[in-house]
Amino acid sequence: MILADLLSIILRLAELAFAAIVAGLTGTYLHAAKGASAWSLGRFIYTEIVAGLSIIFAIIWLFPFSGSFIHWPADLFISVMWFVAFGLMVDWLNGACGYVFDWSSVGFDGTGSCGQWKADVAFAFLSAICWLVSAILGIYWVHRHTSRAPVATTSTYGRRRWYRRSRV
Repeated sequence: MILADLLSIILRLAELAFAAIVAGLTGTYLHAAKGASAWSLGRFIYTEIVAGLSIIFAIIWLFPFSGSFIHWPADLFISVMWFVAFGLMVDWLNGACGYVFDWSSVGFDGTGSCGQWKADVAFAFLSAICWLVSAILGIYWVHRHTSRAPVATTSTYGRRRWYRRSRV
């Protein structure tokens, strides 16, 4: 199962990197909009919280040991949280920057904010996919290791009971 451990480490590193990128991009917007009401910034605060939780859990579960696979329910829950953050950001854009996954207008010059928002949305989606794949890998690992567990027998047939004397 070294392949599963290696894939788990790669996924955790990707989850960590994507969450850090989303936290940075969303944090930049929150810093620029510091005078706005918390109600209008709710979706970005939610995204920042999801990114922070993802960073914490990705760091904790990055260490390669078999116990990291049993966290698949948390991986699935974090994936759902990322999909919600993705949907909230896509809904906020509402077509203002064109189609969400149309990358033709994105450049590296840093002048357009549409590129920043599309990058934020894309990395939120990639993070959601990575957490979902981690959950699927965890389900696979747990299913594979629990189905091979030996079954204990309760029958004492053929064994001498401790309270009987030997016939010899």
